[in-house]
Amino acid sequence: MELSIIKIGGNIIDDETKLAAFLDTFAAVKGKKILVHGGGKLATRVAEGLGIRQQMIDGRRITDAETLKIVAMVYAGTINKNIVAQLQARGCDAIGLSGADGNAILAHKRVHPTIDYGYVGDVDAINSSLLTSLLLLDKTLVFSPITHDGKGQLLNTNADTIAQEIARELSAIFETSLVYSFEKSGVLMNAEDDNSVIPRINAAAYQELKEQQVIFAGMIPKLDNAFTALRSGVGKVIIGRAEELPQLLAGASGTTIVNE
Repeated sequence: MELSIIKIGGNIIDDETKLAAFLDTFAAVKGKKILVHGGGKLATRVAEGLGIRQQMIDGRRITDAETLKIVAMVYAGTINKNIVAQLQARGCDAIGLSGADGNAILAHKRVHPTIDYGYVGDVDAINSSLLTSLLLLDKTLVFSPITHDGKGQLLNTNADTIAQEIARELSAIFETSLVYSFEKSGVLMNAEDDNSVIPRINAAAYQELKEQQVIFAGMIPKLDNAFTALRSGVGKVIIGRAEELPQLLAGASGTTIVNE
């Protein structure tokens, strides 16, 4: 039984037209499917409007107590329920979830030797029985990047990692494909040239491209997640443009991450 797990980036969420077009294609995807979304810029705008200073380190948000309230409201509330409502309008019966719902995703507060990330969570466990039960009822699952620690504490967790962890866990049950879809055509040889897509990357090529600084910044954790997923049994991992979702799922577009 096939399962498609698709993560959309913040740049798609921030653009109503692009999001609507993406949801048109996502709703038409056949078979079991899970959508994992990030947060976009709305949380930052809300925080700034409330006078709450936002701090980022290497593209990662430092989540203090006040920021956690905002990201929980925006990610698990406004963005998640807007996506669910739009999918319902397209005939796709969706359920919006955070990691706390049904104990879906258990995490712990990140421990780092030099940086205090605040209420940022790293995933410990996926409730595969819950997710499988819902998928077998033909529900489409829409996950926000909010998890919990099982002790009453919500945590802000990287959406790319959530998608990878869900894919890894469910690959034991389903024939799983993981797609990271965002505003670029794939992993690029030249970050300024969207036509310079690298069609396939294996672990050796990835290491070489990192050393040459062809791949850097936010693409590194995305690719780290991709290789972790493949090593854990996920059948296919593809990175590419959200507007080309059918082609990505067919392996006719974007960058395919391979083990060999």
